Formats: sequence, structure tokens, C-alpha cells
Amino acid sequence: MTLKTNQITEGVIWKQLLLFFFPILLGTFFQQLYNTADSVIVGKYLGTQALAAVGGSAELLVKLVIGFFIGISSGAGVIISQYYGARKMEGTRQAVGTALLVAVIGGALFTLIGIAAAPWALRIMGTPGEIIGQSLIYMRVYFAGMIPVLVYNMGAGIFRAAGNSRMPMYLLIICCLLNIALDILFVPVLRWGVFGAALATTLSQTVSAALVITALFRTTEEYRMDLRQLHFSGKLLKSILWVGIPVGLQSVMYNFANVLLQTNVNELGTATIAAWTVFGKIDGIFWMIQNSLGIAITTFVGQNYGAGKYERVKKSVRVCLGISFGITLVSSFLLITFSRPLYCFFVEDSQVIETGVFMMRFMVPSYITYICIEILSGAIRGTGETVKPLIITFVGICVFRVLWITAILPLHKGLRAIILTYPTSWILTTVMYVIYYNKGKWRRRMDEKRL
Repeated sequence: MTLKTNQITEGVIWKQLLLFFFPILLGTFFQQLYNTADSVIVGKYLGTQALAAVGGSAELLVKLVIGFFIGISSGAGVIISQYYGARKMEGTRQAVGTALLVAVIGGALFTLIGIAAAPWALRIMGTPGEIIGQSLIYMRVYFAGMIPVLVYNMGAGIFRAAGNSRMPMYLLIICCLLNIALDILFVPVLRWGVFGAALATTLSQTVSAALVITALFRTTEEYRMDLRQLHFSGKLLKSILWVGIPVGLQSVMYNFANVLLQTNVNELGTATIAAWTVFGKIDGIFWMIQNSLGIAITTFVGQNYGAGKYERVKKSVRVCLGISFGITLVSSFLLITFSRPLYCFFVEDSQVIETGVFMMRFMVPSYITYICIEILSGAIRGTGETVKPLIITFVGICVFRVLWITAILPLHKGLRAIILTYPTSWILTTVMYVIYYNKGKWRRRMDEKRL
């Protein structure tokens, strides 16, 4: 088969980066809309308690598990992108088969563990008694569909690793619309409550998994799914886990720190939990942009690194930082300006709205301190180096936030002290990433290969 030209390793960097980035962004937007639909419909039709139930502790615990596996799929994406960029097609196909098996087995394990551990996890986080029952329902239905969730994320990662960011976008649009339709059917029409909201999400994710597998079977590219390649390659499994586990642990650290902070938020009452939940959805606009840029630069660096184009690697990082900076300024301005209308879209409770507007106006201006973390860590991961980013994140995010929670929050109770945890940890972590990016072992290794 004749290979198609891979534009990621050729052409004008900013154009190719944006052409790859925008489908990821649009897909991530629909992913965010997909997740937000539950909160909007639950908040409007079931009230503040139900909103807090699906978006407080329950959502964070689900993100903790999914975030770890997305790290594993990121590891698979790095390996696949490097093989694909180097035109090693047999290795590409073997990596695809190994990655999909990891998704199925991982999904089964997470389903069993998640369903069994959900009551304990909710209690340990101090979830208020009036919402813990609904939170448990939501978590167990969600975890029942964990295999489709992980299969979709792995399949989407395979397409992106090969430079195809459009296919995951198309699938997300379809499944987002399906999720919204099912939410409307199950919650206000059939009146199935929180169970209906969770079931809508689980069924939509099952459809997305089926579609991505079908797309992998039907593609004519060299990364297509072949049943003959659907077996573990010990060497590739080791490579995927070596890159993916540190990335997964990095995500776990973020989410674990957020779980600890959520525990403190839970002490402030149901209205604050609901405001924090809505803030997480609106706040997701910024994170979907940064996450999309992080995926783009990881794949961009991975393929160019695999192809030996090291100057292109460094130039792409500078371009991506510039794009991120510009988008962050615009999005921050819009979020602050429209904070109240955005909250009113989710809820009608005036206490929730006022608390939420305060959160946004206090937090959003600090977003600019985060952008180097996402871009530089993504670039470093694209070269296959994941241990040092793990250490940097562990110190800057997890250790620092735990120290803040144990040393600062007991002395300064309240929402303001909780929110301050984020920008202070971002500044510390950014400084460490900038130092390592410019002086680290990964940079010296790339320079030696170039020479």
C-alpha cells in the first residue's frame, strides 16, 4: 500500500498545528457539551441537590479513574505516533492491537473496582448525607459502562496519533447529540432522575465505542484494526506502559489533589457544592482548549521526533505556546464578562449563582499561569520522556496542594483560600517545567541525536 503524505512532519508549522488542533478542539468542545448536558438538565429539572450529587464527589471520583486510563492511552498514542512518523508500519499495527486489548481489560477491572468501592469513596470524601444516595447511583451506572469509555478513548487516541484528528471529532458530535436526546428523554420525560442522566451518558459512550471500532476496521490506512494483530506484544506493551503509566499517575495526582479540595468544598454546604459543580463545567471551556493543545503538541512532537526532525520539534513548541497564550487571553476575558449569564443558564438558585460568579472572577485571571504546564509537558511526553514530568507534577501539584490543604486551609477557612490553591501551584509547577524544558536530559538527548 502506498503511504499518504503525513503533513504533521511537513509544511508550515503554525498552519499544520492549527489544522490538527481545531478538529481536536471541536471534538473536545462536544466532549465538554456531552458532559455538561447532564448538569444542565439535572440542575433545571431535578434541583440543586441532584446537581451536587452528579457533579461533586461522584464526578471527581469518575475523573480520577478515567484520567489514569487516558494517561495510558496517551502512552499508546506516543508510541504509535513515533512508529507512524518513522514509517514503521508493522510496529504501528502491533501497537494498535496491543492498545485496544489494554482498553478492554482495563475497562473490566475499573468496572469491578469502581462499583465495589463507590460507597466507601463517597463516605471518605465527606459527601453530605442528603446527596450521597444519588451520587452512588450515578457512579455505579457510570462505572458499569467503563469498557466502552476506555475503548473509545483508546480508539480516538490511535486516530490522533496517526495525524487524523477529524474522525474522533465526528464521533463525538454524533454521540454528544445522542446523549442530549437521551437526557431529555430519561430525565424530564420519563422522570428517571439521576439514574436516567447516568444511563444516558453510559449508552452514548457505548455507541461512541462501537463507532470508533467500526472506523478502525474500515479505514484503509496502515493503522487499521486487524483481528490478526489483536494480541499483546510484550515489547510494545512494556513501551506503552512505560510512557503511559507516568502520564496516568500525573493525571491521578491532579485529580487526587482536587478530591482533597472537594472534601473541603463539601464542608461549605450543598449550595457551594452546586456552584463548584457548575464552575467545573464552565471552567471546562478553558481546559478543553488547553487539553486540545496538549494533545496536538504531543502528537506533533511525537511524529517529528520519530522522523528525526528535531528543529521542527523545538519550533512547534514555541508556536504552540504563542497560540495558547493568545487563546487564553481571549477566553479569560469572555468568561469573566459573561460569568453571570453562564451561571443562570445552569441554575436559578440565587445563592448558587452569586457564589459561582465570585469563583469565576477570582480564578479565571490566573489561567495565564497554567499554559506552559500543558504545552511543555505535552512536548516532553511526545519524545517518550514521562518520568520527569511525573516528578515535576507530583511536587508542584500534588505535594504542594496537600501541604496547602493541611497547613493553610485550617488557618484560613473558606472558599477564597481553597481557590488560591490553584494559581499558586500552577506558578510553582510552571517554573519547574520551564527549567527542565530548557536544561533537562530530554533536550540534551535530542541535541545529541541531531548532531
